[in-house]
Amino acid sequence: MTRSWKITGGEPLWPEGFAAGPLHVCDGRIVEHSQADTELYDASGSWVLPGIIDLHGDAFEAVVQPRPGVHFPYDLAYAEADRQMISNGITTGYHALTISWEPGLRDIRISRALLTALDEVTHKLTCDTWVNIRWETFAIDHVDEVIGWLAARPGDILSINDHTSANHKLGEDSAKLKRMAVRMGLSPADAKAEIAAVWDRRNEVPEAIDRICAEAAALGRPALSHDDASRADRRTGRARRLTVAEFPTTEEAAREARDAGEHVILGGPNALRGLSHNGALCATQAIRDGLCTVLASDYYYPAPFHAAFRLSDEGILPLAEAWALVSENPAAAVGLTDRGDLSIGKRADILVVNKETRKIQAVFVEGRKVLDRA
Repeated sequence: MTRSWKITGGEPLWPEGFAAGPLHVCDGRIVEHSQADTELYDASGSWVLPGIIDLHGDAFEAVVQPRPGVHFPYDLAYAEADRQMISNGITTGYHALTISWEPGLRDIRISRALLTALDEVTHKLTCDTWVNIRWETFAIDHVDEVIGWLAARPGDILSINDHTSANHKLGEDSAKLKRMAVRMGLSPADAKAEIAAVWDRRNEVPEAIDRICAEAAALGRPALSHDDASRADRRTGRARRLTVAEFPTTEEAAREARDAGEHVILGGPNALRGLSHNGALCATQAIRDGLCTVLASDYYYPAPFHAAFRLSDEGILPLAEAWALVSENPAAAVGLTDRGDLSIGKRADILVVNKETRKIQAVFVEGRKVLDRA
């Protein structure tokens, strides 16, 4: 499969903005001039955009387990998620893999099996696929294992999550606890008991967080703080060298991050729908206020693509700036210096999108044309 192209007739999104002109690709990289044996791709009537970089994709869990207790083979699940990501313009994706104390879907044994399976199938996947290791702060017994994964898997990123501090307050009749119980394969009463047992170890949590954050920093791994609710939360994360705010729940926390020049990730579904599904910070308003720099797919792979166009259509951001939320900015947030825009020398991760229909006509990953709907 060729990795050298001359893409003509379209309107590429250059680092300086949209402008008509050919885009040249040689051996999977964007170059200034085409070579003699380059193939032609006619992008007339289309935008030529950098591929989407998705830093947090929870939707993979629903591919693995579409119904409670129903697990599909992991190689099949990775292949299906790969197709979904590519068809929605995601050329670099991070599956959000929760490392938890929970039994059921998030049992550590399943996490281990998923990482093993990913290692085995990575060479077959089209999207450049990595893992957002979502370590739950009460998963104290798995700290050493997570550190080992970070050392062995240099492309992954780390996210620090604490859902237990809120979940231990849930009653057996709460809808959230019932959903957790289904995921855990337990009755609500037994799920409540599991949470209570973990909560009893809360005095061990601060030291575990400090250790895993210090090791991640020493390894040079990008590390994110999840669900910051206050300025104090963000400052605590910053002191631990968590350099990105992932899904802050309040304007206050997001503003603290942006005042410090840090990237803020919010959900693409939030921006697409115009509100948060759980009453947290509204991504649309945050973007208006300059408090959000990155959109992730969260639980819905089509969201980043469509959210960028919604922001443009509603006059919230010009398309070039809206597209940066799903390409250039996520690359910068986690140190992916080789992609994210159409600069000379960058990876040729490219989307061709029909201006009239907004249909993705073609996807290129490192110069390989992996989707063609023209």
